Amino acid sequence: MKRMVYKMQRTGSLNRLLLSNEELSVPQPNEVTVEVKAIGLNFADFFCIHGLYKAAPKYDLIPGLEFSGIVIDKGIGVNEFAPGDKVIGVSRFGAFATHINLNKNYLMKLPDDWTFEEGASFVVQALTAYYALKELGNIQQNQIVLIHSVAGGVGIYANRIAKKFDCITIGTVGSEAKIEKMKNENVDYILVRDSNFIRSLKEILNNRKIDLLLESLTGKYFKETFNLLAPQGRAIIYGASNFATHTAFPNYLELAFKYFTRPKVDILKLIEQNRSVMGFNLIWLYDKEIYLKSLLDELIKLDLSKPCIGEIFKFDEMYKAIMKFQSGKTIGKVVVKVQ
Repeated sequence: MKRMVYKMQRTGSLNRLLLSNEELSVPQPNEVTVEVKAIGLNFADFFCIHGLYKAAPKYDLIPGLEFSGIVIDKGIGVNEFAPGDKVIGVSRFGAFATHINLNKNYLMKLPDDWTFEEGASFVVQALTAYYALKELGNIQQNQIVLIHSVAGGVGIYANRIAKKFDCITIGTVGSEAKIEKMKNENVDYILVRDSNFIRSLKEILNNRKIDLLLESLTGKYFKETFNLLAPQGRAIIYGASNFATHTAFPNYLELAFKYFTRPKVDILKLIEQNRSVMGFNLIWLYDKEIYLKSLLDELIKLDLSKPCIGEIFKFDEMYKAIMKFQSGKTIGKVVVKVQ
């Protein structure tokens, strides 16, 4: 069958992301063919587009990590899904398309009361937050959790998950405008990352220490917040939005400056201070099908609220959607509606 895809013969610039027609093969054993209805955007997408994501191919790349849609065909060995089923999928790239073939282990049923847009906004951000807090952070009841970029998709779910453990949550945002829009998210404290940020944070802590630090900026605030970690405190690095650019192609001079001035950790002091720094990316999880499936099952049991959607764009507005997302001025998820 024919499908439309956004594809790059060579990464490096958004201008190389072109919409084209191509043939999609029939599903192989254990695969499902999905008619894509919505696509969720993530930081990894435009890092891939700019050629800055090591796990992504540099040539013939179809970006996209998550989507929702309707099953229209299935291969031998698929008993869990049938044509007509509404599903959510997580892919190792390839979701910027109208149709996709995917192994059944990377699909889950779309909840009955969720829209396709909500389904395409869930897996990557919720799984990132859950893996960071539970698997790496070993989150415990009543801890203090600092969440950078709490108004983003991952940040919102990190707060919701931390609240399931009755934790005190402190979120940071880039501007005052985002605070009002977060008023219903039950964040205990929200701070703007400005010149008063660290002083305000210390006032909130009142001589207490941070147990878990969710770091997605990797910029100038890392060292000062890391120094506020408690003994056995953990800093979980899951992103590097500080390296994101707001143009169609990377500013390599600016990126080089940020790279060489990035925060560094003295491993000997980690021993002395009894702290940890851990990092991860979801592509690593993608190669562990059974483990990934078990985490998704645990996520569903948490009964988290629906995703927060910031803006929805049409499929032919993909460039506009990506530029809006990387502007850093969005709340929640940016979604592309396919059909």
